[in-house]
Amino acid sequence: MKPRGHRAGDIPRRKFMEMGIKGGLALAATPALVRELLGKAGPGALPSAGPAVDKAVLDRVVAKALEKGGVFADVYVEHRIARTILMEESKFKSAEFGISRGAGVRVIAGDKTGFAYADEVGEEAMLRAAEVASFVARGSTPAPPVPVREGSRPSYVSVELPLAGVADEKRLDTLRRANQAALDFDARVKMASVSYYDEVRGRTIANSEGLLLTDELPLLFFIVQVLSEGGGTRHMGRERLSRHSGFEMFDEVSPEEIARAAAREAVAMLAAKDAPAGKMDVVMQNGWGGVLVHEAVGHPLEADNIAKKIGAFTGKLGRKVASDVFTMVDDGTLPNFRGTTNWDDEGTPGRRNVLIDKGVLVRFMTDVLSARQLGMERTGNGRRESFRYLPIPRMTNTFIDRGTDKAADILSATKSGLYVQALSGGSVDPTTGVFNFTCREAYLIEGGRKTTPVKGATLIGDCLEIIRTIDAVGDDLEFGPGICGKGQAAEVTAGQPTVRIRGITVGGTRARA
Repeated sequence: MKPRGHRAGDIPRRKFMEMGIKGGLALAATPALVRELLGKAGPGALPSAGPAVDKAVLDRVVAKALEKGGVFADVYVEHRIARTILMEESKFKSAEFGISRGAGVRVIAGDKTGFAYADEVGEEAMLRAAEVASFVARGSTPAPPVPVREGSRPSYVSVELPLAGVADEKRLDTLRRANQAALDFDARVKMASVSYYDEVRGRTIANSEGLLLTDELPLLFFIVQVLSEGGGTRHMGRERLSRHSGFEMFDEVSPEEIARAAAREAVAMLAAKDAPAGKMDVVMQNGWGGVLVHEAVGHPLEADNIAKKIGAFTGKLGRKVASDVFTMVDDGTLPNFRGTTNWDDEGTPGRRNVLIDKGVLVRFMTDVLSARQLGMERTGNGRRESFRYLPIPRMTNTFIDRGTDKAADILSATKSGLYVQALSGGSVDPTTGVFNFTCREAYLIEGGRKTTPVKGATLIGDCLEIIRTIDAVGDDLEFGPGICGKGQAAEVTAGQPTVRIRGITVGGTRARA
């Protein structure tokens, strides 16, 4: 069976709106109705999102899960409170508020996993889920569970202005400010779409090893899309900001900055010509361009495919797989980053994992199951979209580590090629490492200078080829937030310094001159 491909992107508006909690309340609204909705049914009017579950109940659920056998069992309890607001064409179009609560129970028996979830957190419902999950382990010898004891983990998420204490009018004003800044940027800007999302996710994890952890994670995601028109063409620019933090995020990076960045792209790309096709050198600007290695290299380094012996890096641990200047890291401890969660959804603490060190493959990203299968340590990469999903190996904040070159020198030393300033996202086959990416903003390189903007460019290749042909890495590491799809969604950050890739295939709409 062909494995499901993976994808990563910076979230178009439709996908953003789909991220609201299922079963929440949605309303197409006037500004007054939006205020009424949020004022009456917002996180500030509700108890803490942290689910309170008695330790004795958790012990009984874990014991029930191992009743028929198995070597490991866990219970994941979640309570999520979220809201989404959309402003489009200078009007508030909708607001969505949602509450979701439930528990997932898992049993591991050898290479088999049993999983069931309940949309409530009562003991009876969780015991029923545990009984269903336990059937996978029938006939095996059960491992005796250890009574759970409250533990602790280092915290990498700080909050100064808790979301529950933010006035709803302040949220609406943030959208208005971004909308106005976009429209004021240039007369060719015709419309802005501003999407706001925040949530507080409470988690409790208890397992048969005696672990018990509870925390709350706030999350903000802000996206501005700007439509420009001129010269018989249009372009949609996009910029986004996301962190695990309180509302102070907008004091550090203003909504106006996000809007102007989106508007700048929208206006600049109105002059774009058709992109050339063929093999050429590509310089990628620092920041969200790191989604290429997230997708093309990061997914093949997730250990579930390695355990199945179908990943592109299978059998290559300890071997040279990339150029000497290439070091790749997944770090779940970067303070307040979108991919940072203190501990993963199995309770393993976040950590900095060097995956490829100066070209040598040194580590895979594991969860509990793949670490057992491969005889490796747990790296803190067991993640799940919600209590309705099994944890699987996923990236957190993944990036090419900074090098020693100057960005300006990389560009000036590249006589011709393509300068990629923004990617829309892409996809990869994790078994072959073959990927494709769409360039949302790109320019020709001529005589060591960035010149004409081009449209319709795509990057095509395979992961091993790309990381072997990166020959320059800048010292200007930057990051961008996004969403990653692998059968379930995960919040991630991707990053890189300015890098140069020699001789990558570029798909375009005209022959190269």
